[in-house]
Amino acid sequence: MIIFRLLQYLTTYQLVALTFLMLILTGTGFLMLPAASVSGMPLSFVNALFTATSAVCVTGLAVVDTGTFFSFFGQMVIIILIQLGGLGIMTFATMISVAIGKKINLRERLLIQETLNQEGFSGVVRLALHVIKYTFLIEFIFGSILAFHLYPIYGNKALYMGYWHSISAFCNAGFDLFGNYDSLVNFKGDVVVNLSIMSLIILGGLGFIVLEDVLAKRNFKSLKAHSKIVLISTAVLIFGGTVSLWLMEHNNIDTIANLSGMDQWMACMFQSVTSRTAGFNTLPIEKMTDSSLLFLIMLMFIGASPTSTGGGVKTTTFVVVLLTVWSLLHEKSDIEVFNRRIGKKAVNKAFAIFILALFLILVVTLLISWNDNIPVIQVLFEVVSAFGTVGLSVGITRDLSEISKLLLVLTMYAGRVGVLTFAMLLLQKPRPEKIKYPEEKVIIG
Repeated sequence: MIIFRLLQYLTTYQLVALTFLMLILTGTGFLMLPAASVSGMPLSFVNALFTATSAVCVTGLAVVDTGTFFSFFGQMVIIILIQLGGLGIMTFATMISVAIGKKINLRERLLIQETLNQEGFSGVVRLALHVIKYTFLIEFIFGSILAFHLYPIYGNKALYMGYWHSISAFCNAGFDLFGNYDSLVNFKGDVVVNLSIMSLIILGGLGFIVLEDVLAKRNFKSLKAHSKIVLISTAVLIFGGTVSLWLMEHNNIDTIANLSGMDQWMACMFQSVTSRTAGFNTLPIEKMTDSSLLFLIMLMFIGASPTSTGGGVKTTTFVVVLLTVWSLLHEKSDIEVFNRRIGKKAVNKAFAIFILALFLILVVTLLISWNDNIPVIQVLFEVVSAFGTVGLSVGITRDLSEISKLLLVLTMYAGRVGVLTFAMLLLQKPRPEKIKYPEEKVIIG
């Protein structure tokens, strides 16, 4: 009873963050059990916490090899954490409440609203149920395709492998069971695996609002401005990233130089898609050129789209920042796109997210680089991968000190709950503004 009374004093932001924290701590406890590992040796608290956070925050960074270290029980704990973390606990709670006939009260609707990143709480229950429906349907379809395709390799285990990786890919998690930290490197020429995983990542990264809008209207001109921004920016990032990676890697014999022309383009497209938030890789990341690593850092920072299973600052945030700069350079008072004006509140929120994200990434990068004495480019890659809940790695995560691992845990958590929400956790409930001070000019630039 005392706990429920205390919860009433928490803001919606704090309650959402608390649900993720409780899920992480619960997952940590399960992963520390001897039954979670093949050897029966329990995972240390820090490594279990790191793995649970990476799963709940659908990141994919790993300190132990998922495919060889964890038992069937441990792998099932991870995939359940990925599914719950990817869609949000409140989404599943809504499904259960509707199934048993329980009414959703105002407080719960506000929590669902924040979980799904909606402006208002009208229609959030219907959206949450649609999210569940789309998720299970998409995961089942592509899980079946992968299971059928992998059967000649894994036999009856292909069913488990197919659906497990379908969930991991759609939730943009990047965890895999293939072992030796190789991810999908051995499948870089496999068209079915590449196209299936890419499709899952893209569908999971577009956002459920966009999926619902596209299914309802099926006409680009009739779509909401939000959906148009997401679809166009996603297409530009995927194809622009593909061409850019090919230009930077086509002479690199350690990555794509020895591949056929078709395999080169497929590998570059796969990496362009997955680097935005998923974490699977068909190329050895640690052998890519520094220019490619820097480019991947940019893609990881941008990330997926709002109300999706992915992370990053989000495509819409990045586009709004660019549009604001464009309008400023052309001396326009309004930020316009597709014959619509973007509100000041959205612009302010976009810049706040952008600046807070940069600040967090730079501070954590500085601390880890100083603490572990690792080259900045490698640390920056790992930190942005953690913040963007991507999961790509240059191979340094498992060798980091415990302090650095905890810093990455904090970064993954901030990236999943939202850097703005994370910053608000330390603030009290906002008070109404009673005083409006006189304006003072400040010289800028």
